[in-house]
Amino acid sequence: MQAVSTIELNKRQELILEIVKESGPITGEHIAEKLNLTRATLRPDLAILTMAGFLDARPRVGYFYTGKSGNELLTENLKKLIVKDYQSIPVVISENLSVYDAICTMFLEDVGTLFVSDTSSHLAGILSRKDLLRASIGKQDLNTLPVNIIMTRMPNITYCEREELLIDAAKKLIDRQIDALPVVRNNKDGLEIVGRLTKTNITKAFVALAEG
Repeated sequence: MQAVSTIELNKRQELILEIVKESGPITGEHIAEKLNLTRATLRPDLAILTMAGFLDARPRVGYFYTGKSGNELLTENLKKLIVKDYQSIPVVISENLSVYDAICTMFLEDVGTLFVSDTSSHLAGILSRKDLLRASIGKQDLNTLPVNIIMTRMPNITYCEREELLIDAAKKLIDRQIDALPVVRNNKDGLEIVGRLTKTNITKAFVALAEG
């Protein structure tokens, strides 16, 4: 997809937009005539402008200008991004695991947040680096201290669901000032952990959107 800002369009694409604004709906053949080019030469530009949302096309009618600004098109595209398409694999530990083993798991898996499940494999808590650091500073035996003593519990856990808009999940990360969200499936027994959404996932999605 072409970037949505008109400043990034090439000169010919800008001319096409001006023609469609003035004369639309207009066929590709008529646009080509106005520019003294072949229809085949314009086909890639028309495809880019249509996919990016600047133009729309109707069979036997032609191309017409959507009238949307770059920001409006960007907003529309952002609202098409869904959590399930960008989530990653969650790192889940048992609530009875020791804090020492949780620290080892965090380093081995190279993550900043661990999700804690109960005996029914449902979301019971979350462990952050800060939680584990605070526990390690104390005088307690980390080999015998279970993570359910120090984890953040429901209802103080912020989470998202698979079908949620990515932009809404991103707002949760910002508002709560956290690095990761558990992605859950809500069933009658509890919240099943099905994924992980991090600031890195969000960044990758936005970069992919910009680069097409």
